Amino acid sequence: MEVTGQEYRQMNKQTAPKSPVLKNCIKAFLIGGLICALGQVIVNLVQNAGMELKEARMICSITLIAASAILTAFNVYDNIAKHAGAGTLVPITGFANAIVSPAIEFKSEGLIVGLAAKMFTIAGPVLVYGITTSILYGLILNLIKLFR
Repeated sequence: MEVTGQEYRQMNKQTAPKSPVLKNCIKAFLIGGLICALGQVIVNLVQNAGMELKEARMICSITLIAASAILTAFNVYDNIAKHAGAGTLVPITGFANAIVSPAIEFKSEGLIVGLAAKMFTIAGPVLVYGITTSILYGLILNLIKLFR
């Protein structure tokens, strides 16, 4: 029996469970907001301890990255992501999770070929496009300033 692409999409539409979009959006918003609020709490606590804003932000970033990596290593971050969805993609924690997850998954292949090589399989394209975009943005900004 030959099935066309359109027939397949129709069959898939009939059998696939409906996604609770509103519920998922609310969960993502709340969890993502909670992660961001936690970051702000860290910044405020560090500032109240006597550090400057710049250092407080640095400590916040380090803390969130470390927490995300540790929670990923113990499979807690992935369990949170199952419920929060895109809310766990808050850039700093989501990026740390994207680096640690493949490293853990491929550690059985060895330190170099597994852990080190696979660590950037997911995060590699993000780094390449992020760095490239930031360079292009900087060049465009400098050209605009140059011709003003």
